[in-house]
This record gives sequence, C-alpha cells and structure tokens, in this order.
Amino acid sequence: MQKFTTPFQKFFKLEASGSIILLCCALVAIIISNSSISEIYFSLFEQKLVIGFGEFILSKPLILWINDGLMALFFFVIGLEIKREIKYGELSTVRKAMLPIFAAIGGMVIPVTIFAILNMGKSGAEGWGIPMATDIAFSLGVLMLLGKRVPLSLKIFLTAFAIVDDIGGVLVITFFYSSAIVWKYILIAFALYSILVFLNSLNRYSKYVWSIISIVIWVLFLKSGIHPTIAGIIIAFTIPANRKVNCNVFAFSMTKKIQRFHDNRDDSHLLTKPQLSAYSQMEELMSNTQPRLQRIENKLHGWVVWLIMPVFAIANCGVVLFDSNGQLSGSWLSLTIALALIFGNAIGIPLFSWIAIKLKIAELPKSISFKHLIAVGFLGGIGFTMSLFINSLAFTDVQLINNAKIGIIAGSLVSGLIGYFLLKKILK
Repeated sequence: MQKFTTPFQKFFKLEASGSIILLCCALVAIIISNSSISEIYFSLFEQKLVIGFGEFILSKPLILWINDGLMALFFFVIGLEIKREIKYGELSTVRKAMLPIFAAIGGMVIPVTIFAILNMGKSGAEGWGIPMATDIAFSLGVLMLLGKRVPLSLKIFLTAFAIVDDIGGVLVITFFYSSAIVWKYILIAFALYSILVFLNSLNRYSKYVWSIISIVIWVLFLKSGIHPTIAGIIIAFTIPANRKVNCNVFAFSMTKKIQRFHDNRDDSHLLTKPQLSAYSQMEELMSNTQPRLQRIENKLHGWVVWLIMPVFAIANCGVVLFDSNGQLSGSWLSLTIALALIFGNAIGIPLFSWIAIKLKIAELPKSISFKHLIAVGFLGGIGFTMSLFINSLAFTDVQLINNAKIGIIAGSLVSGLIGYFLLKKILK
C-alpha cells in the first residue's frame, strides 16, 4: 500500500506547502496595489518586453509574458498530471473516474448557472467562466492544515475532481475565450504536433527536438488567436508515459551492477574504470526505468509551485480595494462571482456526486461520507489561480477586471474558511 501512496503523498506535500507561498504573494500584491507605490506596481506589468530577430518580433506587456508564457508551463504540468491520471490514476477506468467527473461537472455547471442568472443582461456577463474553476494548490493547502485526520481517499478525490475541473477550464478557454482564429497557423502547429505524437507512439523522446518543436507550436498558437497556454496542455500529451525497463529487471540488473561497483573499489578519491562503467550503466538503467512523463513532472513541479504560480499571483492579484472617495470598491459583479464560487460549488459538487451514486455508475470511496463531500464542495469554491486567469481573458475593461478580482478573492476566502471549519468538525 505504501508503494502506491508514497508518490501521491509527496505530491500533496509539495502542492500544499506551495499554497502558503502563493497566499503570501497574493497578499503582497493586494497591499502594494493599495499603497503609495501602486502606480509603480501597475505600470511595471504594462512595460513592453520585446523578443525577436530579423523581421520576427514579439512585443508584449510583461503581464502577458507571464500570463501567456510562464502560464503555458503551468498548463503543461497540468497536462502531465491529466495524462498520468488518465493512464494510471483515478481517471484510468470508467468506474473510478465517474465520481470525480460528475463532481467536477457539478462544480462547473451550477456556479455558471448561478452567475448567468444573476448577471443576465448586465455588464460583465461575459465573465461566466470565472466561478467554474477550482484551485488545486489552495484546496489541498486547506487539507494540509488539518493534518493526518484527512483520509487519503478524500485527498485523492479532491485532486481527481480538480484535475477534471482543469480540463473543463481548458475547454472553456479554447472555445469561448480565444480571439479570431488564424487557421493557417493552427494547421502548421498541428503538423508539427503530429511529429511529437509519432515520436510518442514509438516511446521516443529527445529533449532538443521536443523543446524546439514545442516553442514553435507555442508561438504559432500565440499568433493564431487560440490562447497559447492550450499549447502547453496538448504538448504534455506527447510525453511518453511508458517505461522501457520493468521493476523486476531493474532490481535484478541494479543488484549486479552495484556488486560490480563494490568489487572494484579502491582507497583513492577517484572511481576506477570498472566503477565508472558500472555507474554509467546504472544511470542509464534508472533513466529507462522511470517514465519520461513522471521525470519531467517531478522536475517541473517545484518550478511551477515555487516560482511560476507566485509570480502569477504577484502580477494578477493587484486589486484596488478603495475608490477615490475612500469607499470600498466592488460591484454587483463582485458579489455574484463570490456567491457563484461559494454556493455553486457547495451545491454542485455533492449534488452531482449523489446523482452519480444513485444512478449506480459510481460509488463513494472508503472513509468518505456525504458530509465530507459537502465540505469538499466548499473547498471547490476556491477559484483563485484559474479564476484570475479566466478573468484576464474575459474582460478588457480595467474596472470590470478589478471588480471581478474582488469577487474571486472574497469568494475563495469564504469558501476556504467554511470548508476548513466543516472538515475540522467532521473529521476525528
């Protein structure tokens, strides 16, 4: 059992601890944006950064390099997590996947419905996709605060439905929040993508070939009108997930090579030639035993959690809390986003889970009750990262963006607190 749960527990600890840094960065951005240096803060992210050579030039504000560039890596890691779960995890069979899939559908449909009804015909109605997102880092961070009382099955369920929710968010961004599409760039991008798919089918991978083609695909998506972060998702699916050496062969071969390494030792600080040969063979053996997908995910996950998401929070969480008259900012849009996040997820996630169970196409995992699902439903209302990202795509008006941010932050905060105290009362 430990063999199967240890990798997930490591992932959980990394993701949850990173949420503390993410929260600190968000607070810093809010404080600075309401201080005497707020103009410097906002103008900094509007500064143009130009990259190019010859006639090819990319000139964008710093905020877009973060949201279109760095966040492409964030979505790439999400893509790796989705592929891992589909092939080997909680989404690998229909029976296992149904509960988180239904929970995620409920966590998208009900918040969007509440928002759409409350904003029908009003300014800001185009931001309907904002309350449908769940922030996996913050939601897992709340579970971390409750320690070992949280059943592992509940952590796995939360992670699985948050990943399905991410898939829904990606589809919404692709079809509803992308600008006019230039199809010639898309066709060229998918021609290059087919090369990566072909290499994946052969279980072949070259980081140089893959990196060059991936960067070109990202640029083509950027120029095409489809949001370039989508390139990160689809490219992740071209990373081989199979290993070339099974565990039994690895254990047997490794034992022999370690013995050879041990037999040829001497007292000097340098390795002997037989030791160097054995060491090289062990490195190759380890490389062929760990799936490329898992290795890349492990390497990039720290960068995403500790760098990309905090930078995104600093750049996007700047919100003006008081207007020129000293009154608290906010609008009907702020209130409806907050309500949709809090109650939409709290209703939708347990309701659709209950429907799946009553239809007998899913079942509750061991150690989980409907009380747990209701509490986790509130945690699903922590939108934050994805909600802020969709906000940046949905609106161009500065006032609408600011009001939406207030709703996202308020709704996420209330959802997190309610979910935490409910779980604290339920869990022994």
